[in-house]
Amino acid sequence: MDQNNGNNHTGDDNQENEITNMASLLEQEGLGLNLPKTGEIKIGTIASISPGQIMVGIGAKSEGIIQGQDFELIPPDVFASLEVGQEIPVFIVTPEDHHGNLILSYVRALEAESWEKAQKLMDEKGTFDGVIEGFNRGGLLVNFNELHGFIPSSQLSFSRRADMTGETPEDRFSSIVGQEITLQVIEVDQERRRLIFSERAAVHESRDSIRDKIIEKLTIGDIQKGRVTSLADFGAFVNINGADGLVHLSEISWERIRHPSDELKVGQEIQVEVISIDEEKRHIGLSIRRLKEDPWQEQIKGLRVGQLVEASITRLTKFGAFARITDEIEGLIHISELSEDHIGHPKEVLHEGDEVTLRIIKIEQDSHRIGLSLRRVESLAFADMDLKALEKELSETDIIVTSDEDPADKENTEKEDEAEGSVEESAEPDIESTEKPTTDEEPIEQTGSEDVPDDSTESDIESAETPTTDEEPIEQTGSEDVPDKSTESDIESAETPTTDEEPIEQTGSEDAPDKTAKDSPEEEAEE
Repeated sequence: MDQNNGNNHTGDDNQENEITNMASLLEQEGLGLNLPKTGEIKIGTIASISPGQIMVGIGAKSEGIIQGQDFELIPPDVFASLEVGQEIPVFIVTPEDHHGNLILSYVRALEAESWEKAQKLMDEKGTFDGVIEGFNRGGLLVNFNELHGFIPSSQLSFSRRADMTGETPEDRFSSIVGQEITLQVIEVDQERRRLIFSERAAVHESRDSIRDKIIEKLTIGDIQKGRVTSLADFGAFVNINGADGLVHLSEISWERIRHPSDELKVGQEIQVEVISIDEEKRHIGLSIRRLKEDPWQEQIKGLRVGQLVEASITRLTKFGAFARITDEIEGLIHISELSEDHIGHPKEVLHEGDEVTLRIIKIEQDSHRIGLSLRRVESLAFADMDLKALEKELSETDIIVTSDEDPADKENTEKEDEAEGSVEESAEPDIESTEKPTTDEEPIEQTGSEDVPDDSTESDIESAETPTTDEEPIEQTGSEDVPDKSTESDIESAETPTTDEEPIEQTGSEDAPDKTAKDSPEEEAEE
């Protein structure tokens, strides 16, 4: 058995030696076989050039062919430079097609070499000068040997981005097509045919230096276009011109959201407004919601300070209670506004779900806060305001709002006002009676004491004004304190003497009233 095994080993060794010797003999005669494999790059010699194809020898059993699409992809200027006998790199497309031909590609060989050069340049962190060939929505197109590379707009230098203006790619990029640009390779992916360049890396612009330059040119209120780079619980980071700014959670939307992912996603392009700049900390504060209309302003149009509203208690805290006024609006009842008495916790007065009447005591437009009060609902300070509000609400109905005044009292008051008006009218002097005398004679000027009432009768006045004789009338004087109680007969006897003698002038003392002596029983009887 062992002998047989030994003979078998000897036979195998002899066969291998024969194969090796045969290959050696073929190589010595120049007939060695070097069979190509798909994807390999070989250096070949151009055997012939004819319309539509190029024959290239690569040391195989037959020459390879460059034809069809691979022939058409050769740039015209490169094709014009090719000559028979020239060595060129070729890419093995198919070692043998159904006709037995070896199919080659010159363009793919050049591309493969370019991928190798790009990878080497990225590893060495070297730079190269290229020419901007075109652009698309996201950036610029630049050729690297036989490859087409891409420069994202975020990888352009800050100075170049600062000079770009316009809303469309044509407005921003069309003016720089054909310009030279210094670049660095930052990504090489041959399988995905992805080649990415960066101008920022080539000019050694660090993130901090870019942020400093951006902050120098930014002003609060600027509106910038940016791209969302990351999301966090407290907000979203947005890249504007190469520098990241923060959109706080409260500045993403006017509506209340729990996480930035409710409104945004990474890579999304948005417009933001610059609301704060901290040059020392290099922080940029951004806002999305301020570029939109604030629905809160429309929702509170019907609310005013002092107004009574119906609300539902939504939750209780140590410092107060939140109450929902409408589906969109909530307000806070501070613990000090719950009761006139001191309370330790709102649950002593309210519970979640309670329907209560509250008074609006504060509306903060900027912070979107509404202050409410329970203890001021029945406040006398707002009684007049509440009455006017009720009158306004009921103005279109048949209900009439009146005060608590007694109707009888109101009627008496009106009567008193009328009486006062009539008294004022009667108090006016009778101007006509004083200005027009009743006779043609000159009016007699009468003087008397303020304290002495005029008790003279009509007959007394007539006798005083019209004397019965040609004699001069007797001048009568009296004291201010003595009333004139002279009778008609006394006056007649005094004015008309019975003899031709001079009339006797009668005078009286201030303290002695004029009591004419009762000379006869007849005069006494008349008195």
